[in-house]
Amino acid sequence: MSIVIDCGVRAGADRERGIVAATAAIRRGNLVVIPTETSYAVAGDAFTPAALEKIRKVKGRGDDLPLPVLVASARMAQGIVTSLSDSARDLIDAFWPGPLTVLAEQQPTLAWSMPGNAVSVRMPIHPLALELISRAGPVVATAANVAGAPPPRTAAQAQAQLGDDIAVYLDAGPRAALTASCVVDVTVSPPVLLRPGPYETALLQQVCPDLVLPDLELPDLHDSPESSA
Repeated sequence: MSIVIDCGVRAGADRERGIVAATAAIRRGNLVVIPTETSYAVAGDAFTPAALEKIRKVKGRGDDLPLPVLVASARMAQGIVTSLSDSARDLIDAFWPGPLTVLAEQQPTLAWSMPGNAVSVRMPIHPLALELISRAGPVVATAANVAGAPPPRTAAQAQAQLGDDIAVYLDAGPRAALTASCVVDVTVSPPVLLRPGPYETALLQQVCPDLVLPDLELPDLHDSPESSA
C-alpha cells in the first residue's frame, strides 16, 4: 500500500518524515515518486537491479528505456563516472545543480546493471530531491508516467498513473512546465551538445568554448525526469 506524504514548504515535520520514509523505501529496493524542477519522477536505488526492472515495468517499457542517474553533488557523480575532461568538469562546476545532463563514461568497477559504457548523470536543483539523494545515494529516475502519457505535474497525477507500485509519494505541490535539461556528451572530445535546453548555447560556450553544436536534430537519448515518455 502506497503512502503519500506532504513535503511542501509548510509541511514541517512531515517533510523530514517523508525523506526518512523514502530513503528507507529506496534502500529496500522499492520505488518512490519525487519532485524535480519540471515534473514528478519515479526513482529507485541505482545499485539494485530489481529497482531498475520495477521502473521499467511500472512505466510499461522494456530494456530500451534509458535510465538517467540523479546525484546530490559533483563528488557523488565522480563515484559513478570516470575520465572527465577539464571541459566536462568546468560544465559541471558551472551548471550544477541545474538543468544540465552529462553523458559520461561509467566507472568500470561498478556493481550495477546499467547497460552500455556510458551513463547520463544530473544534479537536480529541487531541494527535496537533493536532500533525499544525499541520504539515499545515487538514484535512477525518470518521469513518473506510463508510456505514452504526459509527465505528471502533481503527485496526485503520478499516483493516478502508477498506483500502489510506488511505496512512497513525496508531494511538494505542482511542478512547473519547464524545458527539459541540456544534454552534453562528455565521452568525446570536444564535448557535443546532444539536446539544447534552458541554458543558452552562448552561455554553455562561455564555459566550454570548444562545445560542438550539431546542425542536425539528434534523437532524445534520455527519458529523463523532466521529459515525457
